[in-house]
Amino acid sequence: MNLIIDIGNTLIKFALFKGQTLLFQGKGNLADFKSFLTNKSCKNAIISSVVKGDEVNQLVESHNVEKLIELSHKTKIPVNNTYKTPKTLGDDRLANVIGANSLYPNKNVLVIDAGTCIKFDAISKDGEYFGGAISPGLMMRFQALEHFTGKLPLVEPKNAIDLIGNSSENSILSGVVNGTVAEIEGIIAQYNQVYENLTVILTGGDASFFDKELKSNIFVEPNLTLIGLNEILRYNTTA
Repeated sequence: MNLIIDIGNTLIKFALFKGQTLLFQGKGNLADFKSFLTNKSCKNAIISSVVKGDEVNQLVESHNVEKLIELSHKTKIPVNNTYKTPKTLGDDRLANVIGANSLYPNKNVLVIDAGTCIKFDAISKDGEYFGGAISPGLMMRFQALEHFTGKLPLVEPKNAIDLIGNSSENSILSGVVNGTVAEIEGIIAQYNQVYENLTVILTGGDASFFDKELKSNIFVEPNLTLIGLNEILRYNTTA
């Protein structure tokens, strides 16, 4: 059994895999994770963290796992990473393309991770990762308009927005939602010119929102990061 742990700034995401099969996934605080570990038996574990996770490490180590990997730029991975600054590459971006490569082997794949930021990352059919792009996420755009202006309100995202806004709120919705959708569609079109027979995977907290808005042919995989982390763990523990 493989234990996958993804520590963010506010939440811990955790999952159990048997081979490549996801058996359970959840999220919460340290107490939730501790409760989750009760009576669990895990052979191997991997921790990806944007903050120091000493307490999590100690909890995992107390369960006598055979191998614990703390993901870093030095960790061996099952793809060819040609990113010029691998030390600065986010674990989630790397895990996403590795997950995509495992789900669609020998395919050109573009991963769009729509969360706090919108991240575009492509991996070739030969398993080569070159990099991608990072753009402000949906809520970041709404918050920026409210923060950096004197009168514009903070607006919550909605689906099916008219092109022409007939109020300040609707104008913001049109600019942010329709503008972001146009950006994503445009990026997909550009990647289609670079990669033949491109497969597009959408993941992240806003994936379900954009799934309703995008016209491009896409696949939604909410657990892509966890799948990728599991693939990294499998690569480092399989003889």
